[in-house]
Amino acid sequence: MPSSPEDTTESTESTDPLDSLVLHATDNGVSWITLNRPEAMNAVTWDQRERVIALLAEASADPAVRAVVLTATGRGFCAGADLRGAPATGDRVPGDVARTIRLGAQRLIAAVLDCEKPVIAAVNGTAAGIGAHLAFACDLVLAADSARFIEVFVRRGLVPDGGGAYLLPRLIGPQRAKELMFFGDSLAAREAERLGLVNRVVPDEELTATARAWAQRLADGPTRAIALTKQLVNASLDSDRATAFAAEAMAQEINMTTQDANEGVASFVERRTPKYRGV
Repeated sequence: MPSSPEDTTESTESTDPLDSLVLHATDNGVSWITLNRPEAMNAVTWDQRERVIALLAEASADPAVRAVVLTATGRGFCAGADLRGAPATGDRVPGDVARTIRLGAQRLIAAVLDCEKPVIAAVNGTAAGIGAHLAFACDLVLAADSARFIEVFVRRGLVPDGGGAYLLPRLIGPQRAKELMFFGDSLAAREAERLGLVNRVVPDEELTATARAWAQRLADGPTRAIALTKQLVNASLDSDRATAFAAEAMAQEINMTTQDANEGVASFVERRTPKYRGV
């Protein structure tokens, strides 16, 4: 079970009860976002979702943050959406469901995909429904041996939402995606790794240390180059070759204006280890 790195992080005192449900700390350039409702397997509430979205936006805008880790406490990474905390809307009218999904689950997934810093999912336990999609939206996915992933929607007679039908075919192809979504079977971490949904599976007790090591490597890297690379890869899945090549050339043009790019070239010429500053 991962623990947040509070003993080595910068943090501020807060009386907001939401801060106890979404733990946040910054450690050596890494923003740690930790869902903390272990008694509910970290089923995410409306308030928690908004807090995570805000923290991801802050990470994008903060030059001191150069990587993000998204994780949770207890046995569950995120058991899906808990809509009991959503604002009351009165009687449902046509369009309410679609509007709720657009403004809710889809905004959460988009916040991860659009974050300008690399985001690592450290999946400590069950990731079901929107919880699985939250992990799959991250740039890198680490999973504990005990973790499992469940496309739970079909079990409830529902269509997958929160970007599932967009994310899974791009990660593992349409046939595998349909198998997971049609049957809703529990997928063990090792099988998820074999399919390509997970980068690395580690023993439970090594998850936090591995996430910290990966995040630190990212935080020590050329931040803008990594951000541009993330944008290129994500956009390429919806682009033709000409568009992708044009975007690649423009990204390199933009990147060459950064100090880190100049440092990288200079360190190569001078045969020394580069020291990137994230600018």
